[in-house]
Amino acid sequence: MENNINLQKAIFAGGCFWCTEAIFKNLKGVEQVLPGYIGGHTVDPTYEQVCTGETGFAEAIQIMYDGNVVNYNQLLEVFFATHNPTTLNRQGADVGTQYRSEIFYTGLEQKTLAEEYIAVLSQERVFEDPIVTVVSKATLFYVAEDYHKDYFAVKGDSNPYCQMVVKPKVDKFMTNFSNRVK
Repeated sequence: MENNINLQKAIFAGGCFWCTEAIFKNLKGVEQVLPGYIGGHTVDPTYEQVCTGETGFAEAIQIMYDGNVVNYNQLLEVFFATHNPTTLNRQGADVGTQYRSEIFYTGLEQKTLAEEYIAVLSQERVFEDPIVTVVSKATLFYVAEDYHKDYFAVKGDSNPYCQMVVKPKVDKFMTNFSNRVK
């Protein structure tokens, strides 16, 4: 039997890309997750430049997923459940525009689905504070330096940031979405 993969792309910025990559890599139907930078105004940004908060770039992930296994709304559900979409330019102790909550759509269907999803969450008052997540057209996505790829898998046991920030988010995902874990 032939495996027909319906490969699609999603791009999310939800704070530190070590966190978001570690979460989405565990989701059934996700074929690839790349950490990188999007939404800024310099060419070929580096991590050090993005960390200054002056490039306009967000730390983000590009997800390649099988639309036959997981749909865009399910990705949105995981995205909103695993970061704080109500804090402007901040996720926990990570502060700056590079840590903003933003959805970068690759087509009008994604734009509509993201806006509708935010409207439902807002109407149902899922979060105590207003959602500040921005929905923007995807621009050029720059893949981050190699040492950021699989960062939590490689450094998670020895890096204090990973133990204090990334691991609790991954554990929360594993518990709340146990039926969707690879």
